[in-house]
Amino acid sequence: MGNVEQCVKALSQGGVIAYPTEGVFGVGCDPDNAQAIQALLNVKERDRAKGLILIAADLAQLDGYIDMSRLSEETQADVLASWPGPVTWVMPAGKKITDWVSGQFDTVAVRVSDHTDVQALCTAFGKPITSTSANLSGEEPCRSVEEVDAQLGDRVACILEGKTGGLERPTEIRDARSGKVLRQG
Repeated sequence: MGNVEQCVKALSQGGVIAYPTEGVFGVGCDPDNAQAIQALLNVKERDRAKGLILIAADLAQLDGYIDMSRLSEETQADVLASWPGPVTWVMPAGKKITDWVSGQFDTVAVRVSDHTDVQALCTAFGKPITSTSANLSGEEPCRSVEEVDAQLGDRVACILEGKTGGLERPTEIRDARSGKVLRQG
């Protein structure tokens, strides 16, 4: 268990952390550290081709990770109107995105979260972090610190103490280019 400072230290050292989000606990790492991403994929027993979500404290943190210029003004307005909040958008990938994050895609899923713990974590870290549900592939996502500790405690460097935002399901995912809902929230 840990606080924001301890989790940021773990992120800076290439560690994988767990933290509460809007609906479930997430696990994440530094999106610019290939070794950290490989460690995250190992923790999750997840296929690299699937890609990962990036979560941020604000739009400025996503600069270089997404290419908003490839979206219409109307779509940009829709994205901005939904943030901060529990909507993840699949966007054209920016120059900072590697296939470690995007997987087999030329896009990246991103969210500006309104969860206070995510805001504090990303602000203290100074950039977005990767996000995927805190669970082994095929298992139910963890919804409490205790569940994370029981399922993944020996696999993560730090678990940020806190509570989820209370959503019953993981966040909604929308494709910014087509407008389609890819996962209901």
